[in-house]
Amino acid sequence: MENELNNLSATFDKDIEGINTVKELEALRIKYIGKKGLISAYYEKFGKLSKEEKPKIGQILNILKNKVETKLSEKIDGLSGNVSLEKTDFTMPGFKIPAGKYHLISQTIGRVKEIFKGLNFDIVEGPEIETDYYNFEALNFPKHHPARDMQDTFHVDRDHVLRTHTSPVQVRTMEKRKPPLNIISIGKCYRNDPLDASHLPVFQQVEGLMVDENINFGDLKGVLKIFFSEFFQKETNIRLNPSFFPFTEPSAEVSVTCPICKTGCPLCKKSGWIEIFGAGMVDPNVFKNVNYDTEKLTGFAFGGGIERLTLIKHSINDIRLLYENDIRFLNQF
Repeated sequence: MENELNNLSATFDKDIEGINTVKELEALRIKYIGKKGLISAYYEKFGKLSKEEKPKIGQILNILKNKVETKLSEKIDGLSGNVSLEKTDFTMPGFKIPAGKYHLISQTIGRVKEIFKGLNFDIVEGPEIETDYYNFEALNFPKHHPARDMQDTFHVDRDHVLRTHTSPVQVRTMEKRKPPLNIISIGKCYRNDPLDASHLPVFQQVEGLMVDENINFGDLKGVLKIFFSEFFQKETNIRLNPSFFPFTEPSAEVSVTCPICKTGCPLCKKSGWIEIFGAGMVDPNVFKNVNYDTEKLTGFAFGGGIERLTLIKHSINDIRLLYENDIRFLNQF
């Protein structure tokens, strides 16, 4: 058996010299050390040897197996450069690597911030758990005022609520900073609204504030026209309809020309206009609460839902789709 193993070793040396591809090398591996390979067969014969032969033959057999494994490993390293050239077709299109992306709401928030930064607005933040004072009284909602019925509020305790809008951030900022003031605030708001195609109990809102001398309604309309034209990436007209908000006077509902159609579509209910924001001139009572001079200063405020902006821009008909996290839906944007 010793001579047979020596001859097998010599044969392997000749065989491996003629190997030029990984496929050939794998066939050689199976031939010699596969489960039914030549060397494996000698391990089966090993058990039939006498006690005197086993030590010597066992040593030769193990040396041969180690030699084969080592040379196979060295050979595969030498062939690695040829493998890519042999098996790669450079005329084929490459593989597309899946990449993550921002959620649709995050995309909208990022775009809103980008536009207002370009208009020289600062971005400010405030707490989501607010005191009753900042959420209502400082914004001209006195205690027991019927205007508070406009919003169903989540109360944390007797004096704290989950903020129903981002307007409290405006008051907090005015307390700390003096005019001129250009700010926007974006964040979560909470209202006890039913969950349906157009309402959520938790939603994102953007609110803006500009305060200086001689600020007027024309400035408000101009800023919003620029914003909506940039956001919808097309020329957008603004329409202001009289309305009421306790913290602005006069107040208006802001409508924009439908970004989808010119003559009417289901999104704008065939009117060509879509109501999108609330806005108005800051009520003097709000300025008094932050010690601003109501004789010299004027300002405007505006606000609206981030989700509503998203729905209109992308012609989505159900707000719940934004938060179901269906990858098939989100990958469209």
